[in-house]
Amino acid sequence: MKKIDTLLVANRGEIACRVMRTAKALGLTTVAVHSATDRNARHVEEADIAIDLGGAKPAESYLRADAVLAAAKAAGAQAIHPGYGFLSENAGFARACEEAGLVFLGPPASAIDAMGSKSAAKALMETAGVPLVPGYHGEAQDYATFQREAQRIGYPVLLKAAAGGGGKGMKVVEREAELAEALESAQREAQSGFGDSRMLVEKYLTKPRHVEIQVFADQHGNCLYLNERDCSIQRRHQKVVEEAPAPGLSLELRQGMGEAAVRAAQAIGYVGAGTVEFLYDEGSGQFFFMEMNTRLQVEHPVTEAITGLDLVALQIRVARGEPLPITQEQVPLIGHAIEVRLYAEDPEGGFLPASGHLALYREPAAGPGRRVDSGIREGDDISPFYDPMLAKLIAWGENREEARQRLLSMLGETAVGGFKTNLAFLRRVLAHPAFAEGELDTGFIGRYQDTLLPAATALPERFWQLAAEAWVQSEAARVRGDDAHSPWSAQSGWRSGLPGETDLHLLAKGESQVVRLRHADGQRIAKLDGQWLEVKDGEVRRRHQVIRRGDSLYLEWNGELVGVQRFDPIAEAEAAHSHQGGLGAPMNGSIVRILVEPGQSVEAGAALVVLEAMKMEHSIRAPHAGVVKSLYCSEGELVSEGTALVELEESPA
Repeated sequence: MKKIDTLLVANRGEIACRVMRTAKALGLTTVAVHSATDRNARHVEEADIAIDLGGAKPAESYLRADAVLAAAKAAGAQAIHPGYGFLSENAGFARACEEAGLVFLGPPASAIDAMGSKSAAKALMETAGVPLVPGYHGEAQDYATFQREAQRIGYPVLLKAAAGGGGKGMKVVEREAELAEALESAQREAQSGFGDSRMLVEKYLTKPRHVEIQVFADQHGNCLYLNERDCSIQRRHQKVVEEAPAPGLSLELRQGMGEAAVRAAQAIGYVGAGTVEFLYDEGSGQFFFMEMNTRLQVEHPVTEAITGLDLVALQIRVARGEPLPITQEQVPLIGHAIEVRLYAEDPEGGFLPASGHLALYREPAAGPGRRVDSGIREGDDISPFYDPMLAKLIAWGENREEARQRLLSMLGETAVGGFKTNLAFLRRVLAHPAFAEGELDTGFIGRYQDTLLPAATALPERFWQLAAEAWVQSEAARVRGDDAHSPWSAQSGWRSGLPGETDLHLLAKGESQVVRLRHADGQRIAKLDGQWLEVKDGEVRRRHQVIRRGDSLYLEWNGELVGVQRFDPIAEAEAAHSHQGGLGAPMNGSIVRILVEPGQSVEAGAALVVLEAMKMEHSIRAPHAGVVKSLYCSEGELVSEGTALVELEESPA
């Protein structure tokens, strides 16, 4: 038995907090590492010991294996938990831990070598007779090879980072003309996110389900599958909603996929928690091996919910040398669980990641069947350098419908303010009739886009009136020192000899409005009582939640908290004039490449600048044909959302 009493968590955010929660429950001392950006992060404050790795970007901090190992030595840790992402599937790091006498809470380096590379894993599965999606996963990485293989497979094709996951280094290519640019961008993302630019290409299946098997193996030759998860609801090749068990699978199919996953794990001498991912075609009933993630998955809480097992505790016990406590026949399957990922992103803007100051953050109330995994607090600054996931909300129920309804309720209690999130989008997904019926595949979001991402409509006059009332009534009382009862400092809009009126310039959802409140005889259309704005329509009383944070007010409207600010119309006009003709940064990030120069003519849709944010690349493209008049950025520069990057002069008709 190996001694583990001090555990270093080589990660950040919610997974670091989640691992430390279990470690503390087992009596372990916890060690956090952090970048300069994360010096005051929640996972740092929750750890018993914290060590600064320096730097800001992952390559300068969390991806520095030498610095992480030195931190473990300095803290007296016997073991390292890598979480997911960063160094979690880095065989070199696992090997370095072993050489340093540290326990790596993951599989042996040889297993990561075998399965950590998508290319190597597919070759291994091909030898083992596991069905594969048609594709190329060879060593040659030149453009000509990918061009030839893509033609052989047939478009559309999917480029994937051989060493990656989480949608980084992944691009769908519809036609050959897009291949070169997509390959270069995917390679840069892969190198930045995983330190490995190797790619593979495979046929892009248009309507598959993403079903994965959670496996767990100990050091004594035992290996189990802990049921399966459906992760088909995805955007930008990243999971958004996960659930367990997968709806609609027969017992025979569930068993067949589970046993195939166990065989795959045993073939490489696997130890610890891992996930074997399959693409499942409901029409034919066939499933195809996609990849194996040799680590704990983001979505592991839904497996914990239906089995009652703590997977992190199992990881620690297996790493110590203990055998698995149950057999395959004893694996529980109790009820149903659904998880959603709350992201800082703009669903209506192509799911571009967001960052900024977290002015408002409230989690749903605790209770039976409710769980929230997060690593943030109100007042934090969300950095553009890391994944944009803020939290995971997990609901369990005796059946799928109960879990769905409970999760909808949890989402309704969640409040986030300061930047755009996918909170309202998640509610629309869970409330969609097709989701309620279990109609799941990776094209779900695209198919129901009109409902899930409805076109923006102007906010109605009723909203503006309620927002103005909430704003005025939530303002701190102003009391004159020379006259505490002066009507001039009252919030009633009092005017001598005239009806009471208050004018406010308000901004919400990119709209501005001048709202005039009239207070006849001191009567209001709504009354603010604590955090609820009460409105009476005849005998019907309705309540809208109101949360005030400094210069921002958040008003619940149609199930969504809408941020409202007062603004100076003169300052707004001056700012708009100064940016006229400029293409701005859609989010905070760093400039990776500048593809044009002043005086250059470009066609509509041409890539002008490449911006990196949240470990992914985003191209700023020309909205119309024109001539580049000016560049306001340089490669390597950090820019804020809205910063003008390029000035493009439209070509004369």
